[in-house]
Amino acid sequence: MIHRTDLAALTPAQRANVIYAQAQSELSNRLWRAAIGDSDRDGANKSRSPLGPGSDMQMDSLLELLGTKAPRSTKGRCACQCSCSCHDDPDDIAAAPTGPMTPERARTIAERPAAMASAPATGATGAAASAGLALGANSRYADALAAAEARSGVPASALAAIVNAEAGKGQDGSWNPLSRNPRSSAAGLGQFLSGTWQTLAEQGGTWLNEVAKARGWLKENGKIDPSRRSELLALRYDPQASILTVADMARNNLQKLESSGLNVRADSETLAKAAYLGHHLGLGDARKFLAGGIEAGRARHLLAAQVGGSAAEQRIASAGDATRAHRQWLLEYIDRHIQPEKFSS
Repeated sequence: MIHRTDLAALTPAQRANVIYAQAQSELSNRLWRAAIGDSDRDGANKSRSPLGPGSDMQMDSLLELLGTKAPRSTKGRCACQCSCSCHDDPDDIAAAPTGPMTPERARTIAERPAAMASAPATGATGAAASAGLALGANSRYADALAAAEARSGVPASALAAIVNAEAGKGQDGSWNPLSRNPRSSAAGLGQFLSGTWQTLAEQGGTWLNEVAKARGWLKENGKIDPSRRSELLALRYDPQASILTVADMARNNLQKLESSGLNVRADSETLAKAAYLGHHLGLGDARKFLAGGIEAGRARHLLAAQVGGSAAEQRIASAGDATRAHRQWLLEYIDRHIQPEKFSS
């Protein structure tokens, strides 16, 4: 939150813009928490989950709090109030690395993020600005994020927020394409689990599926050839591949959550948080989470994978049960890290 003395140094117009943006962000956060039935952080105004069992609030009433669903024109184009071209034809498949992931090849991939490493820093900054992004140390990913938005219809700022929440970072905040989670198989900028990455490669309509077809990684039944699986999984370390796949997964999850009656496009922050929830948990667990119902055993496993076994047990003891502990941790994490406005110029 901006300090009062900092506000005093701004012009009246600048002050008004800052206060409005801050109030809008707080409102979006409250609406997001209302949508998933979570109370205020300070514990005040406790209420039953509008999505939980026995609720007397109808879904339509809840959605009115979040705004009306994005209308569609007679031509079928979206009106989600973002600067996307989400019904444009997808870009041609970009060159993706092949072969086993050796240390030398990993360094090569890391040195050419989003196929832009050879571009000068000023060019990368210009690309970010033209895409309406403020990426700082990650400006070299601007073209990949813009392409992912054009392909999926998910705003680039939301995609940047997801990557920023998932990827390991350098001291300057730069995303590490070789990020690995030591407690799971998650890897790359999108921290995709091996199984999730393979599922997306086998799912028609995804960028990864197009690559798998072009590379001959799929068998006749559409499943990944086991002998080519290592090549597929190595592709997680390619920044452009990871960003495009984050976008595909976000688009699919948002569409399915929306078809369930949730207005995930109410505003940019709600969209980004809903997309991240689906990315982090997977669609099945995300739906359970929104209904307040991830079972205790699963919640314990998910929490331990994120914070470690000892820390998870401490949180569970403090919260009283695993479901509540995991819910508290994830909501706090989303509140802190999924802030798309930070990436909008």
